[in-house]
Amino acid sequence: MRLRFAVAAAATTVVGAGTAALAAGRYGSRFALKPSVAGPPPEGLIAVHSVTRDRVVLTRTGATARRGVYGLVGIGVHATVGAVTEQTAYSVTRRLLRVQQGALGGGGFVRTTPQAYCGDPGSAHGLHFTDVEVPGELGPLPAWFLPGARATWIIAVHGVGATREQVLNVLPALRRFRFPQLVPAYRNDPGAPSSPDGIGHLGDTEWRDLDAAMRYAVDHGARRLILYGWSTGATMALRALNQSAVRDRVGGLVLDSPVLDWRSTVKAAVTARGLPAALTPLAVRAAEGRTGLRAARHSDAAVPSAITVPTLIVHGPDDAFAPWAASRELAEGRPDMVAFHSVPGAPHAAMWNADPDTYEERLRRFLTPLM
Repeated sequence: MRLRFAVAAAATTVVGAGTAALAAGRYGSRFALKPSVAGPPPEGLIAVHSVTRDRVVLTRTGATARRGVYGLVGIGVHATVGAVTEQTAYSVTRRLLRVQQGALGGGGFVRTTPQAYCGDPGSAHGLHFTDVEVPGELGPLPAWFLPGARATWIIAVHGVGATREQVLNVLPALRRFRFPQLVPAYRNDPGAPSSPDGIGHLGDTEWRDLDAAMRYAVDHGARRLILYGWSTGATMALRALNQSAVRDRVGGLVLDSPVLDWRSTVKAAVTARGLPAALTPLAVRAAEGRTGLRAARHSDAAVPSAITVPTLIVHGPDDAFAPWAASRELAEGRPDMVAFHSVPGAPHAAMWNADPDTYEERLRRFLTPLM
């Protein structure tokens, strides 16, 4: 009897530990698979000290002291800030370029975001656009269409934890280049259908919504396509280049902060939340189990031999979310096809923000031969 009791108690302990591990892994994985639900890291909150017509004073942090153009987001607030004009040991003064939403005032709290603008192409930049619907496999996908004079369309796709507003940063530059632009939402975005399991798959299934946008563009007159993706949007572009039914229409890729190693991205998402290191491998296993991701299949599209069109990769060594080294290796493996632009001092998907003028010039040089 004592032996049977001991065995039962040990089994209960093991089962309990296993259940706890599964729950912990599932909890950790949500920061990569449902980042919009998880919300921003709590340590990202920044105090606003004072605001004038064209200046804002913020608590000094690594984020507030970065060079470039960023958004400030609070409850009901979205503002755009530019260059740092003054710093003390405790505060940073930046140019206040605009307040697009709400009222920015002293005593509030905000966080920085690479999404420097909010709204839509019209409210953010005064650009003419049309709301259209792309027929996707799960249902209609809302999209912005900006007309242009060329037969080559740019399809721009945002990344993990972002929305179509991420693309607003570069729309004025693309407009100057006179490309028609299609900016689609995809599964689990606001206004778009949910995935059957309600979670993101880091581009592994979402690319099919990009494929739908590509077919929509071709059906509406696009003779060539340029796929432009940020983060997991770049992953989607790589998958679409290799698997889309209209991949022969793709004339170029622009990959900003591409996620080429999904395991590293899950690990980074867990670390950013300050969760225990022991939770990281559990979160990776949970993400693999929940999504069906496999490292080999996910990376097939990110090998040099898979790059068959001119490609611009823009990435930086300070990206803690998507390994920069993977982008550099991809570029080095296909120097005849890939141009690589390194941006130091920029966090994930903030390559434009760090230096908009240089970024847009690199973009112009790359796109000119593809016009």
